[in-house]
Amino acid sequence: MKKLIYLTFVLAIFASCSTDVIINEETKVIDTGVNPDSWAVIPAGPFYYNMHAYAESIDYDYEMMITDVTNQQYADYLNEASAKGTITIKDGSIFSYHPGDPFDGYLHEWEIPAGDYLNMPFSEAGSHIKLVNGTFTVDKGFANHPVVMVTWFGAQAYANFYGYRLPTEKEWAKAARGTDLRAYPWGDEINKHYTNYGSSNNALKRLNGGNISRTTPVGYFNGTTYGDFETIDNRSPYGLYDMGGNVWQWLGDDYKNVHYRYMRGGSFTNYEYNLFVWARNSAGPDFYNINIGFRCARDVVKEEVPVEDAEEVETTDEVTE
Repeated sequence: MKKLIYLTFVLAIFASCSTDVIINEETKVIDTGVNPDSWAVIPAGPFYYNMHAYAESIDYDYEMMITDVTNQQYADYLNEASAKGTITIKDGSIFSYHPGDPFDGYLHEWEIPAGDYLNMPFSEAGSHIKLVNGTFTVDKGFANHPVVMVTWFGAQAYANFYGYRLPTEKEWAKAARGTDLRAYPWGDEINKHYTNYGSSNNALKRLNGGNISRTTPVGYFNGTTYGDFETIDNRSPYGLYDMGGNVWQWLGDDYKNVHYRYMRGGSFTNYEYNLFVWARNSAGPDFYNINIGFRCARDVVKEEVPVEDAEEVETTDEVTE
């Protein structure tokens, strides 16, 4: 375990350009009008993968959340999971059981056996989720901001709890890029009006009354003008917000010969090139930071047609014929 913690500390260097924590526990409430409970269908088919645009294809439809998981969604999950006993709380941190990873004994690979692993150190600076009188609550104004300070184990536990999964790298890449050769989820240009990244900081500080600004609410860059700051709609071809910028997003792949996990999307601390649809980052599954969050994927949910309605449809078809 000591080796795992050491290596994740080293990899943390690559996960963030900044180690500053958020010092403001409240922020201005901003309603973006975007529903974080919404999902988008990503259709099966070919797409261009990674920087060299390899021809790839996914042979099934799937769905992804149109935004990152928010602080409020994660706090609600923690309250439900705590009631059901699927998480444990100890010394200001949350833990859950992980069945372990396949171990290949490869050079520099660390074994991750079955056991309880850190999900989130909610008592540390940078987290906007607190445990108050036995209930997980969110700092004022941060309810619709992406949850951060969550490890890969914590993201996976959330997905498992609701029957979802973390997207694979290929699922994420197609959802971000669509079927053309664009560099960013919204096209080929980037500036502070498109997304929250390193160069946006000054503009967002002004909106927040001069306080330190880190994350923005999910779906913030949707074409709305906030005060005198105009945003440009940054949705991907399939309607997903913030697939570039705001926070890195944990992915579900567990590759052979390595123990660490990958993430994509770039964050508010990063440069333009970190936000390319092919850019990736990695860290140990127990790593967390103020610029790492996640969103979920799932199989396509097909709405069941009530029996009475189904009969009516059949009758109508017969009449039409």
